[in-house]
Amino acid sequence: MSASQAFAQNPSTSGFSDGVVKLGVLTDMSGPYSDYAGNGSFTAVKMAVEDFGGKIGDTPVEVVVADHQNKSDVGVSIARSWYDVDKVDAIFDISNSAVALAVMGVTKEKDKAVLLGGVSTPKVTTDSCTPNSVQYIYDANVLSNVVGKAIVRDGGDTWFFLTVDFAFGHGLEKTTADVVKASGGKILGSVRFPLNTPDFSSFLLQAQASNAKIIALASAGADTTNAIKGATEFGISGSGKQRVATLLTFITDVHSMGLNQAKNLLLTTAFYWDADDATRAFAKRFHERMGKMPTMVQAGMYSAALHYLKSAAKAQTDAGSKVVAQMKADPIDDFFSRGGRIRPDGLHEHEMQLMRVKTPAESKAPWDYYALLSKVAAADAFSPMVPGACAALR
Repeated sequence: MSASQAFAQNPSTSGFSDGVVKLGVLTDMSGPYSDYAGNGSFTAVKMAVEDFGGKIGDTPVEVVVADHQNKSDVGVSIARSWYDVDKVDAIFDISNSAVALAVMGVTKEKDKAVLLGGVSTPKVTTDSCTPNSVQYIYDANVLSNVVGKAIVRDGGDTWFFLTVDFAFGHGLEKTTADVVKASGGKILGSVRFPLNTPDFSSFLLQAQASNAKIIALASAGADTTNAIKGATEFGISGSGKQRVATLLTFITDVHSMGLNQAKNLLLTTAFYWDADDATRAFAKRFHERMGKMPTMVQAGMYSAALHYLKSAAKAQTDAGSKVVAQMKADPIDDFFSRGGRIRPDGLHEHEMQLMRVKTPAESKAPWDYYALLSKVAAADAFSPMVPGACAALR
């Protein structure tokens, strides 16, 4: 008997408000992060609900979606309407740090739950930490720890940052710079660019003039792919003197760029579709619906939704703080997170992987893009929780 079948036999629904458990996927449906999150995150959450059985006891589970347009005020407005009018119990993904921090406040106020996907700012588990939020995929520290240390060890000891100009980019630059300096490297400079920048010429010229060995992209999605394409056009990637490092890269970015441009990039990921039989089985089902392989955010949102539903069933409530507390109490064991745990501050710790993008000659099939360099245990990848840093635990 599966876990969902066991829960379905429990008829008690007294702890579930409004006669339904409603999950909302609040994401970027049309902007620079829509490829690695967007409709794919919505699809993944729906798959998790279906696999769980579509209900908790006799209480049905529904899924809705909305586009926050990468605007905090839009995200907050949707969240309030969802909580107050549409009776949404939990919000998933968001994939924008600024929007996430704003929505977290509303979520705590309404005692709902928010499970964050592509959100890296450490503020989620420090200054802005709440008992209602979980940072499920990664934070800036883990991205910095895995790739930053590896590149400095490999001789990349001088860095220049191209940073997207909002909370996500700022946090990623800071944490990576701290790792680089602690590992013996130097920061030679940085420049910030607006979200959704199409032309990186002026920024790349500044980076090129710095003579830094590593030009680090503190960005994601379309901004990352545009910057790498620009670096290729400027001859930076093949110069031998400078190397582009991506601090956050998704398999959809590699697919968009093509292996000729993306080859040999180092990257950190929490999920690769071709890792084992379980990841391949999920990816096959996802591909049948979406026509592409899932990113780590999309796979992680499936895992987050399934863990939420199991925890809500066990706690017999949809009160956000109580469900999140149950999520923290129970280990996570699925294709995305084997033996993972959610810390008291809300950060989900799990194994990460250091990958190298294959060359065209190495790739043997569609979406065969990554070569595993090492698996990094959660204890080595994630920075320790800082006592007193989480506001909710003070």
